[in-house]
Amino acid sequence: MGILVVGGDRIEKIKNKLRENGFNKIVHVTGRKKGDRKIKIPSNTDIVVVLTDYIGHNMAEIVKQQSKRNNITVMFCKHSWSSINKNINTYIKKIS
Repeated sequence: MGILVVGGDRIEKIKNKLRENGFNKIVHVTGRKKGDRKIKIPSNTDIVVVLTDYIGHNMAEIVKQQSKRNNITVMFCKHSWSSINKNINTYIKKIS
């Protein structure tokens, strides 16, 4: 499965946990640079996770619109594995 993580500067621990949970294509965008607003969600993305405590409202809105346009599930989480894991497990149960 593919996942796009938006927000956060250092997410290596989160990436490792995502790999342990079956995500083999992980893309990360910090959301802090001006160029990040021109984000294009990769075609192999199943889920978009937005780390709400590390990005601004405008960036969150851009990601939300693109996700909706591409029919991709978007989740808004805090920068903690427990929050991300809870949302991902809910998504996996829903598609199973």
